[in-house]
Amino acid sequence: MQANNFSGGQELLCINTEKVYDWILNEATFDLNLMDMELPANPNTGEQLTCADIDIDTVTCTVTPCDTEPIVILDRVDQDFVIDGTEVTLQLVNIRKNFVVTVFVDLLPEVCSGTVEVCEAYFTRCEQVVLCAPEGTEIDVAYTDLDCFVCTAACDDSVDPNELDVTLTVRLCQSIQSTFDVTLEIVADFCEPRDVLPVTPCPTPTMPPQCPVIFPNNGCID
Repeated sequence: MQANNFSGGQELLCINTEKVYDWILNEATFDLNLMDMELPANPNTGEQLTCADIDIDTVTCTVTPCDTEPIVILDRVDQDFVIDGTEVTLQLVNIRKNFVVTVFVDLLPEVCSGTVEVCEAYFTRCEQVVLCAPEGTEIDVAYTDLDCFVCTAACDDSVDPNELDVTLTVRLCQSIQSTFDVTLEIVADFCEPRDVLPVTPCPTPTMPPQCPVIFPNNGCID
């Protein structure tokens, strides 16, 4: 190979990186019913909580991806599409997502102020997306936003221990990419370190303002 001459600090480089085959952003919402959740014991006294001990209007939730297999790519199926008059083969990708949702409720002040965890539940949702994701590519799913809110909450005091029924809505925004590891040959400049920022010097000691009108003053104050 003949060496090429480049100006400045440029050099012909080979780098390992990921080629993005396709990339979409999409939003999904789904409802979840959590029924017959037994109220826990009061963390302060150890006594069993009842419906009369909680503020039903303060039920909240959090949702996070599962620690184990948060995203599972089930399969991908080739499908032919005509886009702008051109026939192209894309993939219908089936994705399974595993989450954990945690429900909380506030105790009434006369019981003992504070928030208690009622239940931690695991659930799964699946979806399909169309991507340019031929066999050999990796499919990466990243959540840009993931939250939930409680729609309805009711406490059943006819059973012992009392139980909480909740319906909630989960909303997620996600970035989905199909990628493949590649080695690229590029011409680039080498990076140089930036200038060091100066450390702020110690401030010069200053005296607070004096009151010479009243002190020191040997005269009398009218």
